[in-house]
Parts: sequence; structure tokens; C-alpha cells
Amino acid sequence: MATKHDKTAQRIAEKEGTSYNKGPGPDIKTSHQVTEVETIDTIGDAARQLQGYKRRVYVAGADDEATQAALEHYKNKTIGVKDPSGNILKSSSRKRSS
Repeated sequence: MATKHDKTAQRIAEKEGTSYNKGPGPDIKTSHQVTEVETIDTIGDAARQLQGYKRRVYVAGADDEATQAALEHYKNKTIGVKDPSGNILKSSSRKRSS
């Protein structure tokens, strides 16, 4: 049975034109950004998953509660935040390397 996390990651991956990575590493990767989907209990874990990427990085909340927690947790960080539909609520300020 698919979890809320899985459903959210699949929805955002489809919106980005890529596939959801259910294995180790970030959930969604494209050539210009990386997105990690998190629940309310795992919001703080996303920074570790996104560490080292030289492109825009985002945390997407699996639901509205997780999204609000992510906005608060990452408000002064280079990590951006997306809602469960994949809409950007806070832009990532991490710059892509040349």
C-alpha cells in the first residue's frame, strides 16, 4: 500500500517529468533541482539527503502540516520548500555550479 510520502513523491516527480526514486538518495532528481519529500516526523532529515548537491534543493512536505514545519525549519537556509503538489513556496538559494 502506498504511503502519503510515496503518493506525494510520485505526484511531484510526474510534475517534474521524471521518476520517483524509492531507493537510497533523494526522492526526485532533475538536471536543475533535487527534491526530498518528508513527513512531519522527518523534516529535519532532509538536509542530510540534500547535502553536497550544487543545484537548487527542495524539501516537499508530504502534507500541509509537514509543509508548514518545513517552512519554519528551513526559513534561514539555502534549502527551498515545496507544497505537496510540488509548488514552490520558498525558493532555494543554492546556486548551480558552472
